[in-house]
Amino acid sequence: MAQKKKTTESSIRRPLSRERVLKAALAIADKDGVDALSMRKLAAKLSVEAMSLYKHVANKDAVLDGLVELILREMVIPPVGTPWREAMRRRAWSVRHTLLRHPWASVLIESRMAPGEARLGYADRVLSILNKAGFPTELQYRAFVILDCYVYGYVLQEVNWPTKEADRKMAVESVKEFVKDGRFPNLMTVVQHAGWLNVAPGAKPYDADFEFGLELILDGIEKLLPR
Repeated sequence: MAQKKKTTESSIRRPLSRERVLKAALAIADKDGVDALSMRKLAAKLSVEAMSLYKHVANKDAVLDGLVELILREMVIPPVGTPWREAMRRRAWSVRHTLLRHPWASVLIESRMAPGEARLGYADRVLSILNKAGFPTELQYRAFVILDCYVYGYVLQEVNWPTKEADRKMAVESVKEFVKDGRFPNLMTVVQHAGWLNVAPGAKPYDADFEFGLELILDGIEKLLPR
């Protein structure tokens, strides 16, 4: 009976594949952070022996490169023909939302030494939009780099900022404690004006700040376009 049960379970077990391995790795990284990922933990999550993973991924580095590939798939690039400003704006918002869903991903993406086909293809599609919009080659490069620097840098800070109303109130009260004797008056005025204590339930407190910076950058890029 035990042998029959084992055979039945084996026959219905989903076959292992690179895609399944990477999605399991993504789940581990999202739950525990990418530093917690190991081949042993990955095998345990998939209920397989660790050695069986190596038929689909060469090593942990290959898993990490695969995670970058999965993350890039979530980042939307509008189709060629979309006006460049709208395309870059939508792409920036998509990158931000993707990196907020996976707070560990921005550091991983920027740390991989071998860019890989997925990352190169992603960059090529972005540049094709700028190219078809008439951007000179140097401006294509600079626009791509500065937009990514802004989005990745913003998210890197944002994932460590208070997002819950109670946490924001605590942060503001902490600042007030330091300035109650009149020190740092300019800082206190700005903190209060930022409205941290008056964010509507369900609202995203940093969306407006992100949009403000993004529009400034797009305005600057637009001024450099040949007329």
